Amino acid sequence: MVFPVVFLKLADWVLYQLLANSCYRAARKVRNYGFFLRNQTPRSSSQQQAASLFPSASHCDVGNNIRSSQTLVCDIHGVLLRAETFFPYFMLVAFEAGGILRAFLLLLSCSFLWVLDYELKLRVMIFISFCGLRKKDIESVGRAVLPKFYLENLNLQAYEVWSKTSSRVVFTSIPRVMVEGFLKEYMAVDDVAGTELHTVGNRFTGLLSSSGLLVKHKALKAYFGDKKPDVGLGSSSLHDHHFISLCKEAYVVHKEDGRNNQSCLMPRDKYPKPLIFHDGRLAFLPTPFATLCMFLWLPFGIVLAIFRILVGICLPYRLAIFWGSLSGVQLTFQGCFPSSNLEQKKGVLYVCTHRTLLDPVFLSTALCKPLTAVTYSLSKMSEIIAPIKTVRLTRDRKQDGETMQKLLSEGDLVVCPEGTTCREPYLLRFSSLFAELADEIVPVAMNAHVSMFYGTTASGLKWLDPIFFLMNPRPSYHVQILGKVPPEFTCAGGRSSFEVANYIQRKLADALGFECTTFTRRDKYLMLAGNEGIVRENKRN
Repeated sequence: MVFPVVFLKLADWVLYQLLANSCYRAARKVRNYGFFLRNQTPRSSSQQQAASLFPSASHCDVGNNIRSSQTLVCDIHGVLLRAETFFPYFMLVAFEAGGILRAFLLLLSCSFLWVLDYELKLRVMIFISFCGLRKKDIESVGRAVLPKFYLENLNLQAYEVWSKTSSRVVFTSIPRVMVEGFLKEYMAVDDVAGTELHTVGNRFTGLLSSSGLLVKHKALKAYFGDKKPDVGLGSSSLHDHHFISLCKEAYVVHKEDGRNNQSCLMPRDKYPKPLIFHDGRLAFLPTPFATLCMFLWLPFGIVLAIFRILVGICLPYRLAIFWGSLSGVQLTFQGCFPSSNLEQKKGVLYVCTHRTLLDPVFLSTALCKPLTAVTYSLSKMSEIIAPIKTVRLTRDRKQDGETMQKLLSEGDLVVCPEGTTCREPYLLRFSSLFAELADEIVPVAMNAHVSMFYGTTASGLKWLDPIFFLMNPRPSYHVQILGKVPPEFTCAGGRSSFEVANYIQRKLADALGFECTTFTRRDKYLMLAGNEGIVRENKRN
């Protein structure tokens, strides 16, 4: 058995490394802390002297045409990313791949991590975050969860230097599996040299491989040999100065610049690649303090979610809106109620943007009338707690068309032609089937905002989606009903179903300030979950 052996090794390592060395380090840190309080200087003289050895990255001439043929080396931690600590990204791995108990254990480790040196601290976080997890789960987090947080924390000054070079190599002591997917997919890196982790079968043991923790300057020498890379970017730490001193040109990204300088913030429109799809439950960067707040909120959030579900199921619309708003749910309504045509024997077809599974529920509540919603995949639990009628589609175009025609003859119908949810300000390609079924089409622009948990998932348990959304302290929904589609823009007016679908997609995107894409449900699930997003009847969600 691998795990008893792993824990025996860990115990021996802890006794020697942690107990033997940490007390001295803690005493030294306390002594240094007192020294800094007496002197009240933001940086020690040795740091100032070392920082003055190399110019700031803001002084690098990015307009030089020579850059387009140069090779750049740097680290992701403290250079490409503005964050001073990598703890939040280990927490994302622990929570999304390992679960809530592993995340809580990692949070508890903060009580002693501060007394450890960098290497020992990294080893502890790696062990807690990775021990026993499957390779494919970690790779999924690296591909679908971490890129969103990396992009939000990119250092604009460092990226401007990065983007002007033709060849880029990243050397980092962070586990390679945590950063390689992002760097290759979004940053067009040529190669990544990072710390390799020990595995047994298809699982991580939480220990380092035989090569140990990557030492950047040694790895650079081994990678380039006698050849010097053209440009080196490093942090203001002394370890990075040894690393970038091996380059022809060297620049430093200062902590103060990344933390306080607004010019270092990366705006969304300057992302190396648009962020359209991402997965995971956490909607915030889990710093130690933010994670502690989440765990303190969790018991209240679960009770609050149950209360909000009962309010939606049991109370009339007006009372549900009142008690929902008292519990923190914000519902904003814009537009006018569509007038029904008495000569029409069919109901009104509401065409909505798709943000969460609760889109039809909030639309029904805003209109204060019952609606029927059709969906491609819905868990049994979501079906049970839904306060409106839901009908599953089969993905057979002819059969689904007949089902929707029948439902329209019985009353108003809600359809989300994107076929899946999207968290970012983009609209996926609209299926054109709905345009062939009705001439009374009302587009509805819907948007949702959360601060703690996402109410959607591609690889997790879908029956928890509504619960996670309602666990947020103040979840909000914006419902904007646009006017009915003019007859000349419907199939009855001579337009093709594809033209109608594209027209409505554009109108909804303009109303929300979103961007239209041609991505589909299949594209999303292949990227995030490695499947086509089809829920089998004989499988639990």
